[in-house]
Amino acid sequence: MAILDFLAKHPQERFGLSELARRLHLAKPTCLGIVTTLTESGYLVRDAADKTYRLGPSLIGLGHLAQESLRVNPAARAELAQLSKTFDTTAALAAVVDDRITLLELVEPPGADVGVRVGQSYPFAPPVGLMFVLWDDGALSSWLDRAPTIPLRTETRRLDRVIAECRTAGYLVERLTPGGRRLYAMMAGMSSTLPDELRALLGELISDIGERVYLASEAAGTRQRHNVSVISAPVYDHHHRQVMVVSLQIGRALTDAEIAKHARGLVTAADTLTKQLGGAKPRW
Repeated sequence: MAILDFLAKHPQERFGLSELARRLHLAKPTCLGIVTTLTESGYLVRDAADKTYRLGPSLIGLGHLAQESLRVNPAARAELAQLSKTFDTTAALAAVVDDRITLLELVEPPGADVGVRVGQSYPFAPPVGLMFVLWDDGALSSWLDRAPTIPLRTETRRLDRVIAECRTAGYLVERLTPGGRRLYAMMAGMSSTLPDELRALLGELISDIGERVYLASEAAGTRQRHNVSVISAPVYDHHHRQVMVVSLQIGRALTDAEIAKHARGLVTAADTLTKQLGGAKPRW
C-alpha cells in the first residue's frame, strides 16, 4: 500500500527499485518482491529499458468499480467537466464514506492543480462538513452531536438562519478566509484527532459553525465583492436524502450577481446528478 500510495502522489514520474526502497524505508529485497508481484498483476508497469516503475492499467478498472460501488455514475464526470469549463474552476463530487468526507471525482481546468486528488478523505466533525448535512435533518442533528475537531461555539440563531436560507436557495456559499485555501490540503488523510498545530489553525479560521457562510439576504444592496472559497449543492437519492455534494472551488472575490450565476449552474448540475441516481429533492 505504501508503494501504491507513493506512486499515486507522483503519477507523472517513474522510480527505480533502489529509490522506491530508500524513499519508503523498505529493505530492497522486500521492495523487489512487492513490485514484482504488483507488476505481474498489472498494478504497476516496469520499463524494461531504465528498470523503473509506474502505476499500471489494472488500477483503472479498480478505480471505476470503486466509484460505481459508491454510486458515482460514469456520466457524473461529464457534468463536472461542463461545470469546470463554464466557470473556469475546479468542480468536485464528494460524499461521507465510512464516516469520513471523501473526494469521489474531480475535474480541474487545464494546467490547474488544487493539491488534492480523488480518494482523499478528511475528518467529518464540526466545523468541517456542514455542506454534507445541511439538507438532511437527521444527519445534521447527528453531526452537531459529534465531538468537534476544535472547541466551538454554536450561535443557534445564526445557524438556523443559514439552514433556512440555504435550503430555500438550494446551495451553500462558504467565504474564503485567511489560511482557508490550505485547510483541506493539511487535513487530507488525517484522523479526527488533529495535531495541536492544526487545531490552533482551525481555531483561528472558524469559531462558529455558520460564521463563514455567505447569505444573499445579508449582502443585499451592499455592492461589494465577496471572497468565496466554495459553492456547494446537494445530490439526493430516491429516499429524498442528501447523499453527495457537488462543489465549485472558487478561491477569489465574486459579486452577488456572479455568485448567483455560479450557484444556478451548480444547482442545475446537482439536479442532473440526482436524476442519474433516480433521486428526488425533498420538500422543505
